[in-house]
Amino acid sequence: MSGTDRRARHPRRGRAPGGQAVQPAREVAYRVLRAVEADDAYANLLLPAEIERAGLAPGDAALATELTYGTLRGRGMYDAIIALASGRAPDAIDAGVLDAIRLGAHQLLATRVASHAAVNEAVALARRASGQGAGGFANAVLRRISRDTPGQWRDAIVAAARSDDEALGSTTSHPVWVVRALRRALAAEGRASELDELLAADNASPAVTMIALPDLAEPGEPRTPFSPLGFRAPAGDPEPLVRASGGARRVQDEGSQLVALALARLEPSRMGERWLDLCAGPGGKTALLAAEARTVGARLEANEVVPARAGLVRRALETVPGTVDVHERDGRALARENAGAFDRILVDAPCTGLGALRRRPEARWRKRPDDVAELVTVQEELLDAAIDALAPGGVVAYVTCSPHLAETTGVVRTIAERWGEAIELLDAPAALQAVARQPLDLGARADLPVAQLWPHRHGTDAMFLALIRRR
Repeated sequence: MSGTDRRARHPRRGRAPGGQAVQPAREVAYRVLRAVEADDAYANLLLPAEIERAGLAPGDAALATELTYGTLRGRGMYDAIIALASGRAPDAIDAGVLDAIRLGAHQLLATRVASHAAVNEAVALARRASGQGAGGFANAVLRRISRDTPGQWRDAIVAAARSDDEALGSTTSHPVWVVRALRRALAAEGRASELDELLAADNASPAVTMIALPDLAEPGEPRTPFSPLGFRAPAGDPEPLVRASGGARRVQDEGSQLVALALARLEPSRMGERWLDLCAGPGGKTALLAAEARTVGARLEANEVVPARAGLVRRALETVPGTVDVHERDGRALARENAGAFDRILVDAPCTGLGALRRRPEARWRKRPDDVAELVTVQEELLDAAIDALAPGGVVAYVTCSPHLAETTGVVRTIAERWGEAIELLDAPAALQAVARQPLDLGARADLPVAQLWPHRHGTDAMFLALIRRR
C-alpha cells in the first residue's frame, strides 16, 4: 500500500500549536460543533459528511457521533457548569474555546473517556482556537469540572438557579421558555405530570426508524409499533440498506409516517384526484404521499420555496415511479393561484421544531420566544391559502413538528373562526388510530378533535395533526 493510501485510511490527527495531537473523532465533533454555533449548520446533515471526509473507521465514527450529539444535547447544563467552574458567563468566553470546553465537559461528565484524554485534547482545541492563554484557561476550567461528580454539579446548578424552572431548564438542557411551552402543551391534555419524562426523552438518543415505501418495498424487522410501513434500522449505518433498496427503504420518523398516512388513507381516493404537498422539503413525507398516490391513481404535486430543499425533494422522489411536479414558489401564492383545485393537501408548516429536539438538539438553542409569533403568522397564512385551494369536500392536513400551543391549537382555532361554517374539523385522533398497527395513547382535548404525538409516550417526534374539510 502506498503512503497516500495509508493516509487515506488512517487520517492524521489534527495538531494544535506546539504539536499536541487531537484524536480524529474529537476533531470531527469539534468541527461540527463550531459549524453549528458559527454558521447555523445542521448537525444531522454536516456530521455524516465530516465523518466521510475524515475517513473514520466505524468505532471512531460512533465516537464522533456520540460526542457531537451528546455535547449539543447537554449544552445548557454544561454551560451552567462552565459558568460555575470558571466564574464567567459562557457568552464572555471566546466561542471556539467555549465549544472545546463543552466538548471536554461532556466527556468528563457523561462518557467513559479517560479524564486525561478529555482534558488534554480539549485544551489543544482551545489553544488552536485562541492561543496559549486560552489553552491554560480551558485546562483550569476542565480540571475544576473533573473534581466533582455529575450529581454534585447538578446540586450546584439547582442551588445557583433563580427559580425552579431555571433549575429544571439547566439540569435538563432546555431553555426556560421551552420548558414552560412543553408544560403548557402537556397540561392541555391534563398530563402536565409527564414533563420530566418528556424532557428526558428529548435528551435520549433515538432509535433509527425506517420506512418501506408502499408497493415498492417490504418493511424489515423488527417492526415499529404504530406505522404499518415502519421498521427499526439494523445496528450501524443504515445507508447501505437505503442504497441496496434503491431508496425504497429509507430513514423516516414513525410520527412523520403516521401523519402523512392519516391524510392519504383518510377515506377512499377517487381516480384522478389531485394532491399537493405545499411545504415539501426535505421530501420524506412527499415520497410517501407519491407512493400512496401511485397506488390509487391520484396525481401529486409538491412545492418547496427554498431551492436547495426543493432539490432534496426531487432526490427523495427519484425512487417513486411516475412524475411529480416540484414547484419552487411561495406556498401561499401557489395555493391562491389554484383555488378549488386540490382534493388533499398536506401543510407541513415551518415551525420551531420543538418536537424533534432528540434528533436536532441544536434547534432548542436557535429559537427564541419572539420567533413563535412570526412563525404563527406564516402558519396561518399557509393554512388559510391551502383551504382556499381545496376543492369542495377536499381535506387539508395541518402538521407541525412542534407541540407549542401557539403553533398547533392556536393556529387551528384562528382558522376555524375565520372560515366558520365553510369548513369542518375532522377527527384527527380517529384518523391516526385507523392507520396505526396498535392503539395510540392520544391525550383528549375537550374542544378540538386534533392529535398530538409525543417522544416519551409514543417514541416518535412530537408531531401535531389537524384535519380540515372544506364543505
